[in-house]
Amino acid sequence: MRALKAAVIIMGVMIVAGTILLAVVVANRLSGRDGPAVQASLGQPAGTRIVSLAGAGDRVAVHVTGGGLPDRILLLDPASGRVVGTLAAEGPPAPPTR
Repeated sequence: MRALKAAVIIMGVMIVAGTILLAVVVANRLSGRDGPAVQASLGQPAGTRIVSLAGAGDRVAVHVTGGGLPDRILLLDPASGRVVGTLAAEGPPAPPTR
């Protein structure tokens, strides 16, 4: 009976320690402290906001707005992180639909 009690206590301590370790690892990964951060610049003017992202074949389409320019879609190469194309409307924006 004494061995069973010791085994239960040891396993309980191991479960608590494992849970704490898991929480620390998840917190570090969420805060970005697990390695160097990779940053990419889209080359857009200040005030530009990303509205949405979508896959477009082997590219990523990024809908951006603001920055003193009309809404536009940037096509990114995910391997290099570079903008490989831009789509922009020529003319006034369409009125909102109801």
